Formats: sequence, structure tokens, C-alpha cells
Amino acid sequence: MSAPAALYNYAAEAIRHWRDGMNADAALRDFMRRHPHFPQPGREKLTRAVFAYFRWLRWLEDGRLPVQIEAAAKFQERFAQDPRSVKDQALAAMAVPEWIWPELDFSPDAAEARKFAWLRSLQVKPPLWLRARPGRAAALAKALGHCEPAAQPLAPDALRYSGAADLYVSDAFNSGEFEIQDLASQIVGSLCAPKPGETWWDACAGEGGKSLHLADQMQNKGTLWCSDRSHRRLDTLKRRFSRAQLYNYRLAPWETPDHLPTKTKFDGILVDAPCSGIGTWARNPDARWTTTAQDVEELSAVQRGLLDIIAASLKPGGRLIYAVCTLARRETTDIAAAFSAAHPELTPLSLSASACGAARERGDSEPASRLSPLASGLVLWPQDLHANGMFVAAWQRK
Repeated sequence: MSAPAALYNYAAEAIRHWRDGMNADAALRDFMRRHPHFPQPGREKLTRAVFAYFRWLRWLEDGRLPVQIEAAAKFQERFAQDPRSVKDQALAAMAVPEWIWPELDFSPDAAEARKFAWLRSLQVKPPLWLRARPGRAAALAKALGHCEPAAQPLAPDALRYSGAADLYVSDAFNSGEFEIQDLASQIVGSLCAPKPGETWWDACAGEGGKSLHLADQMQNKGTLWCSDRSHRRLDTLKRRFSRAQLYNYRLAPWETPDHLPTKTKFDGILVDAPCSGIGTWARNPDARWTTTAQDVEELSAVQRGLLDIIAASLKPGGRLIYAVCTLARRETTDIAAAFSAAHPELTPLSLSASACGAARERGDSEPASRLSPLASGLVLWPQDLHANGMFVAAWQRK
């Protein structure tokens, strides 16, 4: 059997597990557990083949799964060489599910152009972003090689990595010199802007990516509370904080949604809420075929409930930051507008002003050129940042 044919058979094995209910990342991890000696270069090729299958799924004719995967790989190669090889209308009809269109708001001045730019961004692999420790980006780039700065005023420590090394085994990673974190997530952390000595709460901390960024900005001073329903995720967070030598955090597992895990009052709260993940469809292309409009509806209720119960934990003058890696109206602008109407004790904050302020401090003459401010928040579009799509809104207690 030729090497490409063997690769497509292995990819088919992983995809069959996706069909059994795993997401693609979990299916690939499961494959690697069952094939521990699979070579590192082959792992990257396998991942590319699996993700190409999901990007071009609707273009594939019926047939054996390995044959479909090979066809998808050819689609991917042709698109990489010439993105115009696929017509705009074909992308609109086939690259995403139909239910998504009523959920999206494109700027009216160039709606069609932005719509198709977004679709094209979904059909290519997004770059790998690193967050260096504060002020160490230049030294890290020199040590790792294959790094370019983001040139984004709200992510001064972001580097775009184009090398092939396994960064998780690098000395720099294991000594806590950087984290692998998407550029959009880094922008969210910068918009929080916690100060040393303050008391903050990352209410949906997960494995701690944004928590680490907040702690770094706090310079290991003050207190950062970190909550999540999953003890496994919080255990991972503890290991990551230890590797970074950051210790200004406290864990507060949040096991009952309608009962707060702490009675502490905070200078700032980040609610990185559970969401449909539409903003990650380039990085997780299989999710576009499993996420539904019903998911959006159910998650919007979860998000609104989280904001309502958390709002009372702000000190006077405290700030609440809401972030979701989705672009669906019901999870973004609708949530922000409804929450503002229900909480007159909170004043909505202009995040576009925050973006401009950060840019001015760094001497950027076009501070908001890659951000899309709205009256109710800030939209980070994947095609503008070459990163995940996100929505961010903020309020301050009067």
C-alpha cells in the first residue's frame, strides 16, 4: 500500500470514531493513543487529511471513506493554490449549514464581501498563535525561530508560529516562557486589563488559558479566583500555573449553576461563557456539521443566566467582561442588549475606545483596522485577525 493510501485509511479510522459521537479532536487523540508509535510528521498529515474532509464534506461524492478523504485533500490543495477555484456562491451553499445565515450580522457597507471573506477563512487552516510572557516576545521568537509578531496593539506578546516543531516538548514551553493561545483570546485578556493588587474572577476558567493571561497582567499580585464545573480542567489549570510560576490564584469549583462558588466582591469578572463555538469553525471544521440552531438557543439561555447571577458579585466601579467564541446574534448582540436592559445598575462600556487607547499607547496609527466595534460590543472576525471569531462586551457597576 502506498504512503498516501495508508494515510487515507488511517484518517478514515479516525473519522469513523467521529461518526460514533466523538468530535474530531477527540477522535484524533483516541487514534494516537491506539497508535503510540505513529511518527510525528505523520500525525500532522493525518490531522490535515481529517480536517480537509470536514471542510469539503458537501463536495464529496458517495463512495468509500478513504476515497472521499483523498478527494477532499485534492480540493484542499487546489483551494490553497487558488482560493478563487471555488466560486463564492458555492461556498455560501456548501461550506456551512443553512441555518447559520439568519444568525450572522455583516457590516452593511460591505456585507457581501465580508460574508465571502469569512467563508474563505473557514476553508484553510488557521495559524498557530503563541503568547509570550510579558515583554519576552522578541527573545522567545529568537529562541524558537519561525515566529512573527502579531502587530496587534491588543496582543503585544502574540507571535505567529510557522515552524514544524512539537512545541509542547520544547524547553521554552516547559519552563513557562509561553502558552499556545489564539490571538482572539489574547485580545480578550488585554481588554480585561486587570491591575496588580486587584481581585478578579475568571468565572468559566476551563483549563486556564485566559486565567494565565490575567495573572500575568496582575504581575502575580492581588487575587485571581478561577471557577469551572470540571475538576479535571481545574487540575490542568493548576499545573499550567505552576509551570508559569504564577501563584496569585484561588480555585473555586462551581458545581451548582444557581449558587455562586464564592461571596467575594470583585474589581473585575471575566465570563468566558459556554457557547456554540461558531467562531472556531476554521480550527474545528467538524463542528459546523454537528452544531445546530437549537444549540444556539439553549446556550443563549445559559449565557444570560450566568451573567444575571454573576452581576451581583461586582464591587462598585467593578467591570464585567463577557466573551464568547461565537458569532451568532442570539449569543452575542442579543445577549448584550437584553442584559443591559435588565441591569440598569451597570453601564455598558465602549470596547472600541479601549482598543483605540491601547493602540495610541503603542503608536499605532490605525488602532481599530482589524476590529469591528458595535454599539453593544466588539466583534473579532476570523478573516480580519486570522484567528478565532469572538464577541466581547463589557459593563461597569455604577
